[in-house]
Amino acid sequence: MKIIDTNLAGVKIVEPQVFTDARGFFYESFNQAAFEAAIGCSIHFVQDNHSRSSKGVLRGLHYQLRPHPQGKLVRCVAGEVFDVAVDIRASSPTFGQWTGAMLTGENKRQLWIPEGYAHAFLVLSESAEFLYKTTDYWHRELERTIAWDDPAIGIAWPAVDGISLSPKDRLGSALAQAEVFA
Repeated sequence: MKIIDTNLAGVKIVEPQVFTDARGFFYESFNQAAFEAAIGCSIHFVQDNHSRSSKGVLRGLHYQLRPHPQGKLVRCVAGEVFDVAVDIRASSPTFGQWTGAMLTGENKRQLWIPEGYAHAFLVLSESAEFLYKTTDYWHRELERTIAWDDPAIGIAWPAVDGISLSPKDRLGSALAQAEVFA
């Protein structure tokens, strides 16, 4: 496994070692000990989520407040997405900044997004299947959404014909009005 640092502290691209031959491929998609050694801290995952979305679907920017913030290890197992993390820790020198990575079924990369970051992805292929490992359970009352197109954040989303949002995501707040981490 290769770990690639991003411009945001703690957010890492995880690139697995893939073994390919005429039969197909094999790779270890997760190893607790290797992952913890690579990111330098102990992590306990409690929930796996799997979504399928069509081209142009944008999910996010989502996060959960304390006492149940979520760290997420995400990957795209089929198709292609542009995945984004935004620093929402008010005391951070990178507050309001974002990083993005292309996650595809082909490159098998994953993105580790620790607590204190909002997360979103945009589907670029005809469809995509996306997996999330989370460090805490989903709590509807603690979930928040920041507007995906907030100009104060300025995410450079790849161009697609027609962004499709859930009603919840259409109502995302501006970062300036959002409940964030201290």
